Amino acid sequence: MTNKNTLIIAPHPDDEVLGCGGFIKKLTLGSIPVTVLIMTRGKRGKYSDEKIERVREEALNAHKILGVNRTIFLDFPAPDLDIISMAEIAESIYKVIRELNAVTIFIPHKGDIHHDHKVIFNASMVAARPVGRHIVRQVFAYETLSETEWAIPLGDEYFVPNSYVDITDVFSYKLDAMKCYQSQLREFPNPRSLETISALSQFRGSTVGLNRAEAFVAIRNIIY
Repeated sequence: MTNKNTLIIAPHPDDEVLGCGGFIKKLTLGSIPVTVLIMTRGKRGKYSDEKIERVREEALNAHKILGVNRTIFLDFPAPDLDIISMAEIAESIYKVIRELNAVTIFIPHKGDIHHDHKVIFNASMVAARPVGRHIVRQVFAYETLSETEWAIPLGDEYFVPNSYVDITDVFSYKLDAMKCYQSQLREFPNPRSLETISALSQFRGSTVGLNRAEAFVAIRNIIY
């Protein structure tokens, strides 16, 4: 699917593991550099500095397991991206794309119930417009448990995957990475539980004849 610099854009810490954790590990095992861009920190007054730093430390520990080449933290306020200038958010993403010369990007699904995810989807598409000398050749949307499946199941709000990655051999790394996010994990039957993460990987895999898979929506795929 990709063989060059890959950028994973996450609205919040743990979205990247839930949506792409297995694929990240496959890429890094293949010596393909992966950068994770986490767009937000918790809004001051709503989240303590201690909690914010704890979650970021959890992210770095998870990324170490997955072999992430670089983690970039931005400081946009979660969960208030809907009151921030779209141009400002898009420009911050564009700068990272240009700095990394990123050819492939993974972004949240536009129909996710969390408005931060919708904002990052739209800002990423603006940042990745095919203009100028550098063109992002591949854009994929990933699903995020407790966000994607809770969206309105109508029209383009519904996640309909058309691309799959076999993560059977690396699923244990994804699970171990998610275990780093103790502040975000919940008990089953909450979607953000280890049991549901496992079940989703089996379901996505079984739809295409694999043991386990991650599923994506291909938005742009220049294959030559």
